[in-house]
Amino acid sequence: MPDRERKRDEPATRGRTEARDVLDERDAPTSTEHTQESDASRRRRRAQFLRELHEAKQLRDRVQPRRARAARMRQQMRMRTFRW
Repeated sequence: MPDRERKRDEPATRGRTEARDVLDERDAPTSTEHTQESDASRRRRRAQFLRELHEAKQLRDRVQPRRARAARMRQQMRMRTFRW
């Protein structure tokens, strides 16, 4: 048990989080122009991810129709029992 406590309080683990904070500050954009560009690229990447996710869900539904039907039924039951 004392070994676990010592590992938790090691300075090496604390140093890693401090180093990570320094890296985050260094990577942070300094100008609003760069921030807007990164926001636009983030939105583009997010839209691409959501498109691929939707496509993957459709493919899974086609490949496993029984599971997809059961999931639809569960969703309908959830919506019926949901109170506004």
